Amino acid sequence: MRRMDDMSRRFRLLPLVMVCAAGLLAAACQSSTGTQATGNGGGTGSSGPSTSPTKTSKPKPPDAGLTISPATGSTNVNPAKGITVASTKGKIKSVVVTGDEVTGKLNQAGTQWHSDWTLPVDATLHVTATAVNTSGQTVHMTSTFKTLNPSSTFRTQIFEGYRQTYGVGIPIILTFSQPIKNKAAVEKSLVLTSSKPVVGGWYWDTDQTLVFRPRQYWPQNATVSFTGHLNGVEGGPGLYGYHTLTQQFKIGRSLIVVASTATHHMKLYKDGKLYRTWPISSGRQGDNTPNGTYLTIEKGNPVLMKGPGYRIEVPWSVRFTWSGDYLHDAYWSVGQQGFTNVSHGCVNMAPANAEAYYKLAVPGDPVTITGSPRHGVWDNGWTYWFLSWPQLVKGSALHKAVEVGPHGSTFVAPATLTSAKGSAPVNQPWLKNSWGS
Repeated sequence: MRRMDDMSRRFRLLPLVMVCAAGLLAAACQSSTGTQATGNGGGTGSSGPSTSPTKTSKPKPPDAGLTISPATGSTNVNPAKGITVASTKGKIKSVVVTGDEVTGKLNQAGTQWHSDWTLPVDATLHVTATAVNTSGQTVHMTSTFKTLNPSSTFRTQIFEGYRQTYGVGIPIILTFSQPIKNKAAVEKSLVLTSSKPVVGGWYWDTDQTLVFRPRQYWPQNATVSFTGHLNGVEGGPGLYGYHTLTQQFKIGRSLIVVASTATHHMKLYKDGKLYRTWPISSGRQGDNTPNGTYLTIEKGNPVLMKGPGYRIEVPWSVRFTWSGDYLHDAYWSVGQQGFTNVSHGCVNMAPANAEAYYKLAVPGDPVTITGSPRHGVWDNGWTYWFLSWPQLVKGSALHKAVEVGPHGSTFVAPATLTSAKGSAPVNQPWLKNSWGS
């Protein structure tokens, strides 16, 4: 009922009171509680009760209990924490991260997503998460944050060249620009794939050198890929990697030399079978060629070789130690080859044999020297095959083996591995090979 001035209200209320007093209460009450009056004028026909407009409540937005960590607006985020998206009232359908390459995985229940690797340093990342709640409604949430900008970083280089071909003994060699203290974190960031399955292990040669070596020689004709998810990995207090390192290379045919300084002959195994037996002459007394399983490093035709009393351009030369031991053409010692040792430490071969081997050899082909009174020296060449399998695994910060296949690599306890198949010298060196056994 519209408001009236006091005098008007007195005159208009008085008849109504009198009617009720005369016994017509039922009719009067029925009139006041029936359908709501729609009039809003001030005339005598308006006598309904006062009403207030109905307030329309705003519908609540759909809720899936969705959360994103780090929260939007966060700065100086620790890359090791990664990104976590969770839903307590539904299931996550998608998570998209922009600003840098970030991948992740959803749990089996569909209720939590977490990034796979450490987050990139000095990056602004934008996360968009989509979930569906228990009522079937779609919910979106975003978060934008910034990771820390480290004051100290390290670089990583890999020895292998893109799509280059290497021998079955080649190690993967990583070199770091700064000493690494948090070695386990670095190992965890490394992934290998191989078109043919292989088992191996990571080994810290120094604080700045990490190698991967198979338990046995690589399977020939395999394609190998490496990814180091090092961006955001804390290699030491305040020291972070700042890039992702990738490489792909090939393992060529199996080509293995076993040269005996005692019998003055070498056996050449190609594609897993004995291919040739050739006469040789190795290091004479005092210059003995050292025992061990080495790897070919480089080759040249010719290579200038010099020492006390000699300086000569040597054809068809394949190097296997840093100190200068080669398998090479020695046309001047053909008469002694097969009978006695006359070289300054190299393995002398007849010209035709040296040329044939040279044309087949690539870096990483195994070369085993046996029968010498001189022991091999660690790090005089790529001497990682001096290590037994237990020694190799012990050199890992995680003390685990690595199973590698077409879909990636997995760290496993060495005790869970099946026995290695294959025998020396085609699949692996002899035990204690650095001592000539």
